[in-house]
Amino acid sequence: MTNWPQLDYLAWRDTCSALHLYLQVAGKYRLAHTPWLNHSWHATFYVTPLGLASSPIPDGPGIEILFDLKNHAVVGTCGNGHKVSFALEAMTVAEFHGKFVQLVTELGGTPTFNGEPNEVPDPVPFVEDHRDRPYDRDSVERFHQALVAMDRVMGRFRTAFLGKSSPVHLFWGSFDLAVTRFSGRRAPLHPGGVPALPLEVAQEAYDREVASVGFWPGGGGLDYPAFYAYAYPSPKGFKSASVRPEHAFWHDTLGEFILPYAAVQSAVDPDATLTAFLNSTYDAAADLGHWDRDLLECGPGHPRQVRPHDAGQHDAAPTPEDGTVERQDGPTKGRYRIVIDGVEAEMTYSRISSELIIIDHTGVPEALRGCKIGERLVRQAVEDARRDGVAILPLCPFAKAQINRHPEWQDVLQRSRA
Repeated sequence: MTNWPQLDYLAWRDTCSALHLYLQVAGKYRLAHTPWLNHSWHATFYVTPLGLASSPIPDGPGIEILFDLKNHAVVGTCGNGHKVSFALEAMTVAEFHGKFVQLVTELGGTPTFNGEPNEVPDPVPFVEDHRDRPYDRDSVERFHQALVAMDRVMGRFRTAFLGKSSPVHLFWGSFDLAVTRFSGRRAPLHPGGVPALPLEVAQEAYDREVASVGFWPGGGGLDYPAFYAYAYPSPKGFKSASVRPEHAFWHDTLGEFILPYAAVQSAVDPDATLTAFLNSTYDAAADLGHWDRDLLECGPGHPRQVRPHDAGQHDAAPTPEDGTVERQDGPTKGRYRIVIDGVEAEMTYSRISSELIIIDHTGVPEALRGCKIGERLVRQAVEDARRDGVAILPLCPFAKAQINRHPEWQDVLQRSRA
Protein backbone atom coordinates (compact mmCIF):
# COMPACT_ATOMS: atom_id res chain seq x y z
CA MET A 1 0.00 0.00 0.00
CA THR A 2 1.39 3.38 -1.01
CA ASN A 3 2.14 6.02 1.61
CA TRP A 4 0.25 8.54 -0.51
CA PRO A 5 -3.23 7.13 -1.27
CA GLN A 6 -5.62 8.64 -3.79
CA LEU A 7 -8.16 11.05 -2.27
CA ASP A 8 -11.44 11.96 -3.95
CA TYR A 9 -13.08 14.77 -2.01
CA LEU A 10 -16.33 14.75 -3.99
CA ALA A 11 -16.77 11.04 -3.31
CA TRP A 12 -16.53 11.41 0.47
CA ARG A 13 -17.38 15.05 1.14
CA ASP A 14 -20.46 14.20 3.25
CA THR A 15 -18.37 11.91 5.46
CA CYS A 16 -15.62 14.55 5.50
CA SER A 17 -18.13 17.17 6.68
CA ALA A 18 -19.37 14.82 9.39
CA LEU A 19 -15.85 14.04 10.62
CA HIS A 20 -15.10 17.76 10.64
CA LEU A 21 -18.08 18.48 12.90
CA TYR A 22 -17.33 15.52 15.18
CA LEU A 23 -13.81 16.88 15.68
CA GLN A 24 -15.32 20.26 16.45
CA VAL A 25 -17.36 18.76 19.30
CA ALA A 26 -14.23 17.22 20.85
CA GLY A 27 -12.17 20.30 20.02
CA LYS A 28 -14.61 22.64 21.75
CA TYR A 29 -14.36 20.48 24.86
CA ARG A 30 -10.54 20.64 24.72
CA LEU A 31 -10.72 24.41 24.17
CA ALA A 32 -13.00 24.92 27.17
CA HIS A 33 -10.75 23.11 29.66
CA THR A 34 -7.21 23.94 28.50
CA PRO A 35 -5.36 27.18 29.40
CA TRP A 36 -4.97 29.45 26.40
CA LEU A 37 -1.75 29.02 24.46
CA ASN A 38 -0.52 31.45 21.81
CA HIS A 39 -2.25 31.26 18.42
CA SER A 40 -4.82 28.70 19.72
CA TRP A 41 -2.21 25.95 19.82
CA HIS A 42 -3.91 24.55 22.93
CA ALA A 43 -6.99 23.56 20.93
CA THR A 44 -5.50 21.44 18.15
CA PHE A 45 -5.24 17.73 17.39
CA TYR A 46 -2.13 15.78 16.37
CA VAL A 47 -1.60 13.01 13.84
CA THR A 48 -0.81 9.60 15.37
CA PRO A 49 -0.35 6.15 13.82
CA LEU A 50 -3.97 5.42 14.76
CA GLY A 51 -5.67 8.71 13.99
CA LEU A 52 -5.97 12.15 15.58
CA ALA A 53 -5.30 12.74 19.28
CA SER A 54 -5.93 15.72 21.55
CA SER A 55 -3.02 15.20 23.99
CA PRO A 56 -3.96 15.37 27.71
CA ILE A 57 -6.80 17.74 28.61
CA PRO A 58 -6.62 19.09 32.21
CA ASP A 59 -10.14 18.09 33.21
CA GLY A 60 -11.01 15.65 36.00
CA PRO A 61 -8.25 13.03 36.28
CA GLY A 62 -6.76 14.22 32.96
CA ILE A 63 -8.41 13.09 29.74
CA GLU A 64 -7.10 12.39 26.24
CA ILE A 65 -9.39 12.01 23.23
CA LEU A 66 -8.36 9.85 20.28
CA PHE A 67 -10.22 9.66 17.00
CA ASP A 68 -9.10 6.14 16.04
CA LEU A 69 -9.42 6.28 12.25
CA LYS A 70 -8.13 2.75 11.76
CA ASN A 71 -10.55 1.02 14.10
CA HIS A 72 -13.24 3.70 13.64
CA ALA A 73 -13.91 4.69 17.21
CA VAL A 74 -13.66 7.66 19.55
CA VAL A 75 -11.56 6.60 22.52
CA GLY A 76 -11.25 8.52 25.77
CA THR A 77 -8.52 7.68 28.28
CA CYS A 78 -8.10 9.24 31.71
CA GLY A 79 -5.32 9.46 34.28
CA ASN A 80 -6.60 6.60 36.42
CA GLY A 81 -6.36 4.19 33.48
CA HIS A 82 -10.07 4.09 32.72
CA LYS A 83 -10.96 3.92 29.03
CA VAL A 84 -14.31 4.58 27.32
CA SER A 85 -15.11 4.43 23.61
CA PHE A 86 -17.91 4.48 21.08
CA ALA A 87 -18.00 3.62 17.39
CA LEU A 88 -17.49 6.11 14.56
CA GLU A 89 -20.34 5.30 12.20
CA ALA A 90 -23.25 6.88 10.38
CA MET A 91 -25.13 9.15 12.81
CA THR A 92 -26.29 12.72 13.30
CA VAL A 93 -24.11 15.39 14.88
CA ALA A 94 -26.63 15.56 17.74
CA GLU A 95 -26.17 11.82 18.35
CA PHE A 96 -22.39 12.19 18.29
CA HIS A 97 -22.63 15.08 20.74
CA GLY A 98 -24.70 13.00 23.15
CA LYS A 99 -22.30 10.05 22.99
CA PHE A 100 -19.30 12.32 23.49
CA VAL A 101 -20.84 14.01 26.54
CA GLN A 102 -21.53 10.58 28.03
CA LEU A 103 -17.91 9.48 27.33
CA VAL A 104 -16.46 12.51 29.13
CA THR A 105 -18.84 12.01 32.05
CA GLU A 106 -17.86 8.35 32.46
CA LEU A 107 -14.17 9.35 32.47
CA GLY A 108 -14.79 11.71 35.39
CA GLY A 109 -14.62 14.90 33.36
CA THR A 110 -16.95 17.89 33.08
CA PRO A 111 -18.52 17.96 29.59
CA THR A 112 -19.20 21.70 29.49
CA PHE A 113 -18.26 23.59 26.33
CA ASN A 114 -19.68 25.95 23.71
CA GLY A 115 -22.19 24.07 21.59
CA GLU A 116 -21.88 25.82 18.21
CA PRO A 117 -19.41 25.08 15.39
CA ASN A 118 -16.75 27.59 14.33
CA GLU A 119 -15.42 28.58 10.91
CA VAL A 120 -18.30 27.00 8.98
CA PRO A 121 -21.02 28.91 7.11
CA ASP A 122 -24.49 28.90 8.69
CA PRO A 123 -23.47 26.99 11.84
CA VAL A 124 -26.10 24.79 13.48
CA PRO A 125 -25.79 24.07 17.22
CA PHE A 126 -24.58 20.50 17.75
CA VAL A 127 -27.65 19.39 19.70
CA GLU A 128 -29.94 20.71 16.96
CA ASP A 129 -28.13 19.10 14.02
CA HIS A 130 -30.31 16.08 13.28
CA ARG A 131 -29.24 15.61 9.65
CA ASP A 132 -28.27 12.02 8.90
CA ARG A 133 -24.55 11.81 8.17
CA PRO A 134 -22.88 8.90 6.32
CA TYR A 135 -19.58 7.33 7.33
CA ASP A 136 -17.31 5.98 4.59
CA ARG A 137 -14.76 3.86 6.43
CA ASP A 138 -12.47 3.34 3.43
CA SER A 139 -12.25 7.06 2.66
CA VAL A 140 -11.55 7.86 6.31
CA GLU A 141 -8.71 5.33 6.38
CA ARG A 142 -7.18 6.77 3.20
CA PHE A 143 -7.49 10.29 4.61
CA HIS A 144 -5.64 9.19 7.74
CA GLN A 145 -2.95 7.46 5.69
CA ALA A 146 -2.41 10.69 3.75
CA LEU A 147 -2.19 12.68 7.00
CA VAL A 148 0.54 10.37 8.31
CA ALA A 149 2.57 10.94 5.12
CA MET A 150 2.08 14.72 5.29
CA ASP A 151 2.95 14.85 8.97
CA ARG A 152 6.27 13.14 8.19
CA VAL A 153 7.24 15.65 5.49
CA MET A 154 5.96 18.72 7.31
CA GLY A 155 7.69 17.62 10.51
CA ARG A 156 11.02 17.34 8.68
CA PHE A 157 10.44 20.79 7.15
CA ARG A 158 9.91 22.19 10.65
CA THR A 159 13.38 21.04 11.79
CA ALA A 160 15.17 23.52 9.49
CA PHE A 161 13.93 26.55 11.43
CA LEU A 162 15.48 27.96 14.60
CA GLY A 163 12.88 30.65 15.16
CA LYS A 164 9.42 30.25 16.63
CA SER A 165 7.48 27.54 14.83
CA SER A 166 4.21 25.79 15.53
CA PRO A 167 3.93 22.03 15.86
CA VAL A 168 2.44 20.16 12.92
CA HIS A 169 -1.15 20.15 14.10
CA LEU A 170 -4.73 19.91 12.89
CA PHE A 171 -7.10 22.80 13.48
CA TRP A 172 -10.63 21.47 13.87
CA GLY A 173 -12.15 24.85 13.02
CA SER A 174 -10.96 25.03 9.43
CA PHE A 175 -10.13 21.29 9.33
CA ASP A 176 -6.58 21.75 8.07
CA LEU A 177 -3.22 20.24 8.97
CA ALA A 178 -0.73 23.08 9.29
CA VAL A 179 2.73 24.19 10.36
CA THR A 180 3.59 27.87 10.75
CA ARG A 181 6.88 29.77 10.96
CA PHE A 182 7.19 33.20 12.57
CA SER A 183 9.56 36.06 11.70
CA GLY A 184 9.61 37.33 15.30
CA ARG A 185 8.07 40.68 14.35
CA ARG A 186 4.63 42.04 15.20
CA ALA A 187 2.00 41.99 12.45
CA PRO A 188 -0.68 44.53 11.56
CA LEU A 189 -3.99 44.02 13.36
CA HIS A 190 -5.89 41.27 11.53
CA PRO A 191 -9.23 42.45 10.04
CA GLY A 192 -11.05 39.24 10.97
CA GLY A 193 -13.91 38.10 8.76
CA VAL A 194 -13.51 34.35 9.34
CA PRO A 195 -17.01 32.78 9.46
CA ALA A 196 -18.25 32.07 13.00
CA LEU A 197 -14.89 32.94 14.59
CA PRO A 198 -14.65 35.72 17.20
CA LEU A 199 -12.64 38.72 16.02
CA GLU A 200 -10.34 38.61 19.04
CA VAL A 201 -9.39 34.99 18.29
CA ALA A 202 -8.38 35.84 14.72
CA GLN A 203 -6.43 38.89 15.86
CA GLU A 204 -4.55 36.92 18.53
CA ALA A 205 -3.77 34.14 16.04
CA TYR A 206 -2.19 36.60 13.61
CA ASP A 207 -0.53 39.07 15.98
CA ARG A 208 2.93 38.12 14.62
CA GLU A 209 4.23 37.83 11.05
CA VAL A 210 3.78 34.30 9.73
CA ALA A 211 4.52 32.04 6.80
CA SER A 212 2.13 29.12 7.00
CA VAL A 213 1.68 25.95 4.97
CA GLY A 214 -0.89 23.20 5.31
CA PHE A 215 -3.44 20.85 3.81
CA TRP A 216 -7.19 20.92 3.28
CA PRO A 217 -9.13 17.75 2.40
CA GLY A 218 -11.40 19.90 0.22
CA GLY A 219 -14.24 22.40 0.50
CA GLY A 220 -14.13 26.13 1.19
CA GLY A 221 -13.95 26.93 -2.52
CA LEU A 222 -11.95 23.87 -3.61
CA ASP A 223 -13.56 20.67 -4.90
CA TYR A 224 -10.35 18.71 -4.41
CA PRO A 225 -7.79 18.14 -1.65
CA ALA A 226 -4.88 20.56 -1.78
CA PHE A 227 -1.88 21.98 0.02
CA TYR A 228 -1.79 25.72 0.65
CA ALA A 229 0.75 28.39 1.57
CA TYR A 230 0.23 31.97 2.66
CA ALA A 231 1.95 34.79 4.48
CA TYR A 232 0.48 37.34 6.85
CA PRO A 233 0.96 40.11 6.15
CA SER A 234 1.41 39.16 2.51
CA PRO A 235 4.56 40.94 1.30
CA LYS A 236 4.58 42.93 -1.91
CA GLY A 237 5.17 40.67 -4.91
CA PHE A 238 4.34 37.46 -3.03
CA LYS A 239 1.55 36.36 -5.37
CA SER A 240 3.89 36.69 -8.35
CA ALA A 241 6.77 34.77 -6.79
CA SER A 242 8.18 31.74 -8.57
CA VAL A 243 7.29 28.63 -6.54
CA ARG A 244 7.62 24.91 -7.11
CA PRO A 245 6.58 22.41 -8.31
CA GLU A 246 5.12 23.44 -11.64
CA HIS A 247 1.59 22.43 -10.59
CA ALA A 248 1.52 25.06 -7.82
CA PHE A 249 -0.39 28.27 -8.55
CA TRP A 250 -1.71 31.42 -6.91
CA HIS A 251 -5.44 31.31 -6.11
CA ASP A 252 -6.78 34.87 -6.30
CA THR A 253 -9.98 34.19 -4.37
CA LEU A 254 -8.27 32.41 -1.48
CA GLY A 255 -5.21 34.68 -1.58
CA GLU A 256 -2.86 31.72 -1.23
CA PHE A 257 -0.64 29.42 -3.21
CA ILE A 258 -2.32 26.09 -3.94
CA LEU A 259 -0.82 22.73 -4.84
CA PRO A 260 -3.37 20.00 -5.66
CA TYR A 261 -2.86 16.87 -3.57
CA ALA A 262 -3.04 14.80 -6.77
CA ALA A 263 0.16 16.47 -8.02
CA VAL A 264 1.99 15.18 -4.94
CA GLN A 265 0.32 11.77 -4.80
CA SER A 266 1.09 10.99 -8.46
CA ALA A 267 4.68 12.31 -8.41
CA VAL A 268 7.68 10.00 -8.76
CA ASP A 269 8.87 11.27 -5.38
CA PRO A 270 5.87 12.67 -3.44
CA ASP A 271 7.94 13.64 -0.39
CA ALA A 272 10.36 15.70 -2.50
CA THR A 273 7.49 17.28 -4.44
CA LEU A 274 5.75 18.46 -1.29
CA THR A 275 9.06 19.58 0.23
CA ALA A 276 9.71 21.75 -2.86
CA PHE A 277 6.35 23.47 -2.30
CA LEU A 278 6.98 24.01 1.40
CA ASN A 279 10.48 25.40 0.85
CA SER A 280 9.80 27.57 -2.19
CA THR A 281 6.71 29.26 -0.74
CA TYR A 282 8.53 29.91 2.53
CA ASP A 283 11.53 31.28 0.61
CA ALA A 284 9.26 33.72 -1.20
CA ALA A 285 7.56 34.88 2.02
CA ALA A 286 10.83 35.22 3.94
CA ASP A 287 12.79 36.93 1.17
CA LEU A 288 10.05 39.36 0.13
CA GLY A 289 9.16 40.00 3.76
CA HIS A 290 12.84 40.69 4.64
CA TRP A 291 13.02 38.08 7.40
CA ASP A 292 16.38 37.64 9.12
CA ARG A 293 17.03 34.26 7.56
CA ASP A 294 20.59 33.91 8.87
CA LEU A 295 19.23 34.17 12.40
CA LEU A 296 16.12 32.03 11.91
CA GLU A 297 17.26 29.06 9.82
CA CYS A 298 19.48 26.01 10.00
CA GLY A 299 19.97 22.79 8.08
CA PRO A 300 17.31 20.06 8.40
CA GLY A 301 17.51 17.82 11.44
CA HIS A 302 18.84 14.27 11.30
CA PRO A 303 18.39 11.44 13.79
CA ARG A 304 21.07 11.29 16.51
CA GLN A 305 22.84 14.41 15.22
CA VAL A 306 22.85 17.30 17.67
CA ARG A 307 22.28 20.66 16.01
CA PRO A 308 25.51 22.70 16.31
CA HIS A 309 25.26 25.79 18.49
CA ASP A 310 25.96 28.11 15.55
CA ALA A 311 23.57 26.40 13.12
CA GLY A 312 21.98 29.74 12.31
CA GLN A 313 25.20 30.64 10.55
CA HIS A 314 26.59 27.30 9.39
CA ASP A 315 25.23 23.78 9.18
CA ALA A 316 27.21 20.83 10.54
CA ALA A 317 27.77 19.21 7.18
CA PRO A 318 28.52 20.14 4.52
CA THR A 319 30.40 23.34 5.22
CA PRO A 320 29.52 26.41 3.16
CA GLU A 321 32.73 26.30 1.15
CA ASP A 322 32.42 22.65 0.05
CA GLY A 323 32.00 22.07 -3.67
CA THR A 324 32.69 24.35 -6.62
CA VAL A 325 30.26 26.72 -8.29
CA GLU A 326 30.01 25.86 -12.00
CA ARG A 327 28.44 27.92 -14.74
CA GLN A 328 26.60 26.53 -17.73
CA ASP A 329 26.03 29.39 -20.17
CA GLY A 330 23.93 29.28 -23.34
CA PRO A 331 22.75 31.80 -25.94
CA THR A 332 19.48 32.59 -24.10
CA LYS A 333 19.52 30.53 -20.91
CA GLY A 334 22.09 29.55 -18.34
CA ARG A 335 22.54 28.39 -14.80
CA TYR A 336 24.97 28.22 -11.91
CA ARG A 337 25.19 24.90 -10.09
CA ILE A 338 26.99 23.37 -7.17
CA VAL A 339 27.06 19.68 -6.28
CA ILE A 340 27.91 18.48 -2.76
CA ASP A 341 27.81 14.79 -1.87
CA GLY A 342 25.76 14.14 -5.00
CA VAL A 343 23.14 16.81 -4.16
CA GLU A 344 22.77 19.67 -6.63
CA ALA A 345 21.70 23.26 -6.02
CA GLU A 346 21.15 25.64 -8.94
CA MET A 347 20.33 29.19 -9.90
CA THR A 348 18.93 29.78 -13.39
CA TYR A 349 19.03 32.92 -15.49
CA SER A 350 17.82 34.24 -18.85
CA ARG A 351 19.97 36.34 -21.17
CA ILE A 352 17.94 39.32 -22.36
CA SER A 353 20.77 40.99 -24.27
CA SER A 354 24.53 41.19 -24.30
CA GLU A 355 24.22 43.68 -21.44
CA LEU A 356 21.50 42.17 -19.23
CA ILE A 357 20.62 38.87 -17.57
CA ILE A 358 17.59 38.05 -15.41
CA ILE A 359 18.00 35.68 -12.47
CA ASP A 360 14.85 33.57 -12.64
CA HIS A 361 15.03 31.01 -9.86
CA THR A 362 17.23 29.64 -7.10
CA GLY A 363 16.72 26.08 -5.92
CA VAL A 364 18.54 24.68 -2.89
CA PRO A 365 17.52 21.14 -1.85
CA GLU A 366 16.62 20.47 1.75
CA ALA A 367 19.89 18.62 2.40
CA LEU A 368 21.92 21.76 1.59
CA ARG A 369 19.85 24.31 3.46
CA GLY A 370 21.54 26.32 6.18
CA CYS A 371 24.89 26.23 4.36
CA LYS A 372 24.61 29.55 2.50
CA ILE A 373 24.78 27.66 -0.78
CA GLY A 374 22.27 30.00 -2.41
CA GLU A 375 24.34 32.99 -1.34
CA ARG A 376 27.41 31.48 -3.02
CA LEU A 377 25.50 31.07 -6.28
CA VAL A 378 24.39 34.71 -6.23
CA ARG A 379 27.88 35.88 -5.32
CA GLN A 380 29.33 34.04 -8.31
CA ALA A 381 26.76 35.61 -10.63
CA VAL A 382 27.68 39.06 -9.29
CA GLU A 383 31.40 38.46 -9.81
CA ASP A 384 30.83 37.20 -13.36
CA ALA A 385 28.57 40.16 -14.16
CA ARG A 386 31.29 42.59 -13.08
CA ARG A 387 33.90 40.80 -15.14
CA ASP A 388 31.70 40.66 -18.25
CA GLY A 389 30.21 44.14 -17.92
CA VAL A 390 26.68 42.74 -17.62
CA ALA A 391 23.81 44.07 -15.49
CA ILE A 392 21.59 41.79 -13.38
CA LEU A 393 17.83 42.01 -12.89
CA PRO A 394 17.01 39.67 -9.96
CA LEU A 395 13.40 38.58 -10.40
CA CYS A 396 14.03 35.59 -8.16
CA PRO A 397 12.99 36.66 -4.62
CA PHE A 398 15.94 34.85 -3.05
CA ALA A 399 18.52 36.47 -5.33
CA LYS A 400 16.88 39.86 -4.87
CA ALA A 401 16.99 39.52 -1.09
CA GLN A 402 20.65 38.46 -1.15
CA ILE A 403 21.67 41.45 -3.25
CA ASN A 404 19.63 43.77 -1.01
CA ARG A 405 21.57 42.42 1.99
CA HIS A 406 24.91 43.09 0.29
CA PRO A 407 25.24 46.76 -0.72
CA GLU A 408 28.69 45.95 -2.14
CA TRP A 409 27.00 43.79 -4.80
CA GLN A 410 24.48 46.37 -5.96
CA ASP A 411 26.77 47.95 -8.54
CA VAL A 412 25.70 45.17 -10.94
CA LEU A 413 21.97 45.88 -10.70
CA GLN A 414 20.16 47.12 -13.77
CA ARG A 415 19.69 50.86 -13.44
CA SER A 416 16.56 52.60 -14.67
CA ARG A 417 17.14 55.04 -17.43
CA ALA A 418 16.24 58.70 -16.92
